[in-house]
Amino acid sequence: MKKNQRLIAEIKKERTLVLIKPDGVERGLIGEIISRFERAGLRIVGLGIVKPNKNLIDKHYPKTKEWIENLGNNLLKTAEELKLKVDLKKDYGVSNVYELGLKIREWLINFMCSGAVVKIALEGPHAISVVRKLVGKTIPYLAEPGTIRGDYSIDSPLLANLENRPIKNLIHASGNKEEADYELKLWFKKDELID
Repeated sequence: MKKNQRLIAEIKKERTLVLIKPDGVERGLIGEIISRFERAGLRIVGLGIVKPNKNLIDKHYPKTKEWIENLGNNLLKTAEELKLKVDLKKDYGVSNVYELGLKIREWLINFMCSGAVVKIALEGPHAISVVRKLVGKTIPYLAEPGTIRGDYSIDSPLLANLENRPIKNLIHASGNKEEADYELKLWFKKDELID
């Protein structure tokens, strides 16, 4: 019985990080977004509003080659789906997807530092996957109706990057346990989280 109690407590105490990005804050969607998480049964264990600096955001977003190339590849994939021809050199002044990804990462860092960000630590059973479902697909125009991104954004990587900016997708949500643990420690001091 003790073993089950420990596992039950561990499942119920799963935590994740959500950031309402400057576009969500600017549009006045804070209350709507938070209420969706609360209605799903997640508990807020940390909350704050900050204007992050470049150092914090640089630590937040990965620097791995794979992650950076994925940023560039997402743009190319969207262009292909829309049957648009992208010329990396002419359109972006880069010669490969890695360089394009670096450029996109820089736009993302600048955007995240451009205004207020709401940081939220959420807790509950399967919090990470529940939050990801509620938030919706990263690319808003592909997100299902009923998800936060599906209901409040229609942006695409191609349009965003042609305008030299990141996707305005309202929210960042941790993708897995390791990411959640890292991000919660990055954004919250231990005494800022309710036990």
